Amino acid sequence: MSATLLSVADTSISYGKVEAVRSVSLEVKANEIVTIVGANGAGKTTLLNAIMGILPQHGRISFNGQDLAGLDIEDRVAAGLSLVPEHRELFGTMSVEDNLQLGAFRIAKATAAQSFERVYALFPRLKERRQQLAGTLSGGEQQMLAMGRALMGEPRLLMLDEPSLGLAPLIVADIFKIIGALRAAGVSVLLVEQNAKAALQIADRAYVMELGAFILHGPAADIAADPRVVASYLGFQHAGASAV
Repeated sequence: MSATLLSVADTSISYGKVEAVRSVSLEVKANEIVTIVGANGAGKTTLLNAIMGILPQHGRISFNGQDLAGLDIEDRVAAGLSLVPEHRELFGTMSVEDNLQLGAFRIAKATAAQSFERVYALFPRLKERRQQLAGTLSGGEQQMLAMGRALMGEPRLLMLDEPSLGLAPLIVADIFKIIGALRAAGVSVLLVEQNAKAALQIADRAYVMELGAFILHGPAADIAADPRVVASYLGFQHAGASAV
């Protein structure tokens, strides 16, 4: 059995007096894709931000056996954690290549050259557009660039926040194929995604979040077959409409 890479234990996150995430526990093992599905406002993004050190939290979060308490964002990146935020946060007036270079700030120059090769192999379109300004890319290309930039630091765990948001179905399919390729290359993935059907198809395990708490968790295939999940998140897909 694979070793646990990320462990979140009894963790709560508040905005002032409002408790946005309530006593959640989660784990991601090595070479595993885990997804968190749920509606807008459920607390999914808040949890990712706390794991990354962007938000304070109460509880214990450890990565590769190391307690992350007291570690800032750069330390967490150095430990092998990386986050692709929902809005990508690219530098639009910089080239594709320069955006990627920013993701390699903590690694040696020779290693960065290898990282460029790996990222361009995963995202050939970025190589074609490496001198193009990031702000002129299509939405799908910008998502690829945001993922590529995060991968430049050679993370062991990549956290993705709504990677399919606003993208055409064919581009979404490409993004999810790449997520599967990351697992095959030894990168674990924690995926937050409203497109429950696509997320559950690719994930090994899943957590369902409502109102700041996990109400279900288990193998992704079991979660996808649960009547509550079908009714709340997969009903439209089963009826033949697009994912919400």
